[in-house]
Amino acid sequence: MNVWQVLGASAAAFLLALLSAVAGFGGGVLLLPVFTALFGLRTAVPMLTLTQLSSNGSRVWLNRKDIRWPLVGWFALGAVPLAVAGGLLLAHAPLGALKRMLGVFLIGVVVWRHLRRDPGKPGDKAFIGVGAASGLGSALLGSVGPLTAPFFLAYGLARAAYIGTEAASALTMHLAKLGAYGAGDLLTRTVIVYGVVLTPATLAGAWVGKRIVGRISDRVFVLLVEAGLLLSGVLFLVGF
Repeated sequence: MNVWQVLGASAAAFLLALLSAVAGFGGGVLLLPVFTALFGLRTAVPMLTLTQLSSNGSRVWLNRKDIRWPLVGWFALGAVPLAVAGGLLLAHAPLGALKRMLGVFLIGVVVWRHLRRDPGKPGDKAFIGVGAASGLGSALLGSVGPLTAPFFLAYGLARAAYIGTEAASALTMHLAKLGAYGAGDLLTRTVIVYGVVLTPATLAGAWVGKRIVGRISDRVFVLLVEAGLLLSGVLFLVGF
């Protein structure tokens, strides 16, 4: 194990877990290019899933009183089967085209939110479709947290309710992905060791982020989320 790789990955995991704890998403999307540069894409995606498992689990615990569990259930109905399918397809999927499509979608969502003043509140069952799209995309790309953000925001969730509900939904998806990666022989010794080593950094980042998010207004929170959507979209478009 290369000590400089560990230090670099730990620093990135801490900073991006902090970002996820504040904005509810974004850490995985921004961590993927870091892990890819350090370890290669096929190792980076399952390693990122292990890192996100601890990050999302900590956000669930820290925001457990505000989670909307019925939404988590509807999300899981779509996310779990598609996450398993995507995890089994990872070794052969054309990732470049999918990333660019997601980049266009994420930027378009922010534009759409500002052009349409009253986008309407999605129904609970709509989150089956949100979960299905997220499960497939996440299994292939490691993280598509920004994909779900507009729907949770349109539902009316903010701050602790949004962060906790999104994290609990993502947790069901990541557990399903790990099962698929294991079946596809992608959970190598390197992936597991680094996933364990990086867990303390992600937990620390989530804890610090929780302290920050309670001090910002709902308006600033939404602006942070939209900024994250735009940044994530650009990163996908330029090929990360």
